Amino acid sequence: MNDTEENQGRSERRDAAENRQRILDAAIRLFEHNGVEQVSMNQIATEAKIGPGTLYRRYRNKSELCLDLMKENIVILFDSIEAHLTQNRTAPASQRLKGVLTLFIRFREKKSQLLTGVEESTTSNRFRSRTQSPLYVELHQLLVGLLDEMTATGQTPPDSVFKADMLLMALSSDSYSFQKEERGYSSEKFLEQIWLTFNFHGV
Repeated sequence: MNDTEENQGRSERRDAAENRQRILDAAIRLFEHNGVEQVSMNQIATEAKIGPGTLYRRYRNKSELCLDLMKENIVILFDSIEAHLTQNRTAPASQRLKGVLTLFIRFREKKSQLLTGVEESTTSNRFRSRTQSPLYVELHQLLVGLLDEMTATGQTPPDSVFKADMLLMALSSDSYSFQKEERGYSSEKFLEQIWLTFNFHGV
């Protein structure tokens, strides 16, 4: 690569980084003012002073954009979960599972709007988009491991994959918001009901 090509490559990378930051800054401003659900991709492009094509080349939908905004927070979440599992590695799987759910619910409380954005998508199959998100996939894998361990000791019935899916559906933004706003459950009461509903109370 000659000097001209190298300089051009650096300029393109710098432009891409600047566009990304401009997009994220614009999205944060709009989300804080209007709420995640009320903001469209076109509004974000306009606020960032870029063309819609530039925005869509980087983010296919609002879910991907919210995930980028959430990356650092998601890393912190999984670091906290890993620390909890390490510190309690000799505890029963049910106790470790309850700790994981507690950490995730606290995370949802703090980052509710952005987490809603991560779970939503402009695609026609919103549920499929949600279940393919990195956050869902990693949490699902973690829950299946703990549920399998509980099943191995005869504490809970199979199927762990199905039960993990049902747990994550119950913990989704729609479900959690409904139980809080319409049913009046606190985060503690919500976790308690999850525990009873999934028959974890006897372990």
